[in-house]
Amino acid sequence: MVTPNNPADNKPCPCGSSKAYADCCAPYHQGDALPQRAEALMRSRYSAFALQEIDYLKETLWPKYQPGFDHFATAKWAAENHWAGLKILATEMGEVGDRQGTVLFEARYLAGGSLNTHRELSLFRKKSGRWYYVEALPEV
Repeated sequence: MVTPNNPADNKPCPCGSSKAYADCCAPYHQGDALPQRAEALMRSRYSAFALQEIDYLKETLWPKYQPGFDHFATAKWAAENHWAGLKILATEMGEVGDRQGTVLFEARYLAGGSLNTHRELSLFRKKSGRWYYVEALPEV
């Protein structure tokens, strides 16, 4: 959680935007702002894994899937890995005026001494003006 005058707020955001965390994903994690594009939500979710903001991961999951969210397992997995970088490979739609969009990304993380890459094509949808992560899609 971000606190006033926290030195961590000035560190680079884990999402790879080149901005300070306080000027990037922190307002989303704190509930002070909503991501306006699907890519911004994707980046903020990656940062949430890296910073163990597990409640944010649940809140940004498509509402239909929130009741089945496993907080403990997600927190354990996020804590057991060292998040090493996010690379956005492609986006389709997901802009301010859209209701749906996809983001193809690669998230790198260290687990058990090995560098792993998670590649995913994610579907995002907007409901009541807010973007949500829906699911991973098969890559075509």
